[in-house]
Amino acid sequence: VAHAGRTVGRLGEGDWDGKVSEIKKKIKSILPGTSCDLLPDTSHLPPEHSDVVIVGGGVLGLSVAYWLKKLESRRGGIRVLVVEQDYTYSQASTGLSVGGICQQFSLPENIQLSLFSASFLRNINEYLAVTSAPPLDLRFNPSGYLLLASEKDAAAMESNVKVQKQEGAKVCLMSPDQLRNKFPWINTEGVALASYGMENEGWFDPWCLLQGLRQKVESMGVFFCQGEVTRFVSSSQRMLTTDDEMVILKRIHEVHVKMDHSLEYQPVECAIVINAAGAWSAQIAALAGIGKGPPGTLQGTKLPVEPRKRYVYVWHCPQGPGLETPLVADTSGAYFRREGLGSNYLGGRSPTEEEEPDPANLEVDHDFFQEKVWPHLALRVPAFETLKVQTAWAGYYDYNTFDQNGVVGPHPLVVNMYFATGFSGHGLQQAPGVGRAVAEMILEGSFQTIDLSPFLFNRFYLGEKTQENNIM
Repeated sequence: VAHAGRTVGRLGEGDWDGKVSEIKKKIKSILPGTSCDLLPDTSHLPPEHSDVVIVGGGVLGLSVAYWLKKLESRRGGIRVLVVEQDYTYSQASTGLSVGGICQQFSLPENIQLSLFSASFLRNINEYLAVTSAPPLDLRFNPSGYLLLASEKDAAAMESNVKVQKQEGAKVCLMSPDQLRNKFPWINTEGVALASYGMENEGWFDPWCLLQGLRQKVESMGVFFCQGEVTRFVSSSQRMLTTDDEMVILKRIHEVHVKMDHSLEYQPVECAIVINAAGAWSAQIAALAGIGKGPPGTLQGTKLPVEPRKRYVYVWHCPQGPGLETPLVADTSGAYFRREGLGSNYLGGRSPTEEEEPDPANLEVDHDFFQEKVWPHLALRVPAFETLKVQTAWAGYYDYNTFDQNGVVGPHPLVVNMYFATGFSGHGLQQAPGVGRAVAEMILEGSFQTIDLSPFLFNRFYLGEKTQENNIM
């Protein structure tokens, strides 16, 4: 069915009566004495052509859009469309996250990404200011993360801190005595060493960052569409690799976007697709044929990203000096934060596969806190024996089952699909640097400021893990 030069999908039989009524109204409208209004409203449809289509309008997708427009060689040179299915962001990972930022990683690339993000967030209005809008207030609270290590893990912690300092992070090591002096309410039993972030760590308002990025990219001319990507139209070309393996190269030419609450769809011709669909990015990859080949081949290698569910609990502790203010814990382990203290990760413990919450929905299992999280908190901070949960919510994050690290850059076979996904819980804090890296790869053909080559898709086929030891 063609409407005002735009092609939309066929409607189901159940809509026929409604369409007949609509046609009758339009015929009546052109009778003598009536006004003519044949053109329907198509403002909700995406443009028919876009240089770049970004699938996913969360903070990673918006960051890519921002840097593409920021780095384009001439103003208006790149036409960018962002497609987001959940326009309210009610289930988006960004809005439901805790909003922490930390430099205490084991990989130089993750440390560099978070250091850049800290600078970006501190100077947010230099990047995202819009003349017609008030300045952004991220409510950034600079306070350090505290990581604890047993005797078994102390050497690894020392090694990690050495790397962190080499990359420019301000982190210090603390002995159990130093730890007790600084935080007398912590039970140091079993603790051999601690590391503490002295700068560029803390937490911020993730919703403000999301809205600030969206507001800015809209002012830069980025198009938005509420809908679901349901199909890619691509061309194929066979070629031999240096190992004489036959592979099929694909190039996406058209993205089909299904309109929200409708059977109609809009085809969008494009040159590049960005997969920033977060927890659902593997589904988008599969639509492009990624992973649909013989097992053990590059063509048969899937994007190993799946939805995982994280609970966030806000609680109150009535006992203990300085511990009476609300705190937050989540299911990545015994993690909490509070005003004046900062973000602390006690014990460095993450849930086992058996303990992972069921990601089928976003309902909160309050028993999970009582049985899996609270005992570890109370063991390390005895005053937490009396804590009371005030509220709780759940959110998704894009968990990379291969090595819990991000996937950045182009797919080797679907040559114009680029990834910005799979960060397994630290995508929000690293989004500014990741967006810049993807834009550099598209515009320059290589990473320019931070080399994220270890995060390329090829590693899944080669079986080469880019292992991050400090996932928080």
